[in-house]
Amino acid sequence: MDKVAIITAASSGIGAAIARKFKKLGYKLAIMSSTEKIIPVAEELGAKYVQGSVTNKDDLKKLVKLATSAFGKIDVVVNNTGHPPKADLLELSDHDWQAGLDLVLLSVTKMAQLVVPVMSKNGGGSIVNISTFAAFEPSLAFPVSSTMRAALGSYCKLFADRYGAENIRMNNVLSGFIDSYPVDGEVLGKIPLNRAGTVEEIANTVAFLASAESGYITGQNIKVDGGLGRSV
Repeated sequence: MDKVAIITAASSGIGAAIARKFKKLGYKLAIMSSTEKIIPVAEELGAKYVQGSVTNKDDLKKLVKLATSAFGKIDVVVNNTGHPPKADLLELSDHDWQAGLDLVLLSVTKMAQLVVPVMSKNGGGSIVNISTFAAFEPSLAFPVSSTMRAALGSYCKLFADRYGAENIRMNNVLSGFIDSYPVDGEVLGKIPLNRAGTVEEIANTVAFLASAESGYITGQNIKVDGGLGRSV
């Protein structure tokens, strides 16, 4: 039977690359994005789609219901999002911090509440969250992202503890600077591989974490950053 994957923020960049990778691997897809750009991607891939926000639980419910009604199960969820607000640390408003919490962490907790019963019924599944190298090496350039994605790292560990016995795995991919956005020379000089990563390289890592080949990997924060991170 075909595998089924849900992918959010799939209209461009990393999300679209992941969707295309999973299509090549034979997955049935249910994808979501907040903009109408999701429509041509869905048509290209023969995917079911919802135009909605990962911060809106009703939209997530629609996506999960769409996947289960169309395909009968969910094997994989890839939680991808946009970028949280950026500003100088003390210039960030309460609204900025709440927006980051909603986008980065609560979108994952809400999705987990919706898909775990489906995955448990089907004997397991894999959840992969797209995070950032700054989750454990905080950067003043990305204060909200650094803070909230560190929290996501802790949540991932707790989820693995709680649902490992049900064969439901969760891992985070800590991406570095990726070619979906411009990367300047100063940043490139700090990356040991001396280049930006590609969206396809992130997609390949996600596909591995979704597969049976990674069946003994859960609760991990896996860097895909060209060696940029310095922590051991």
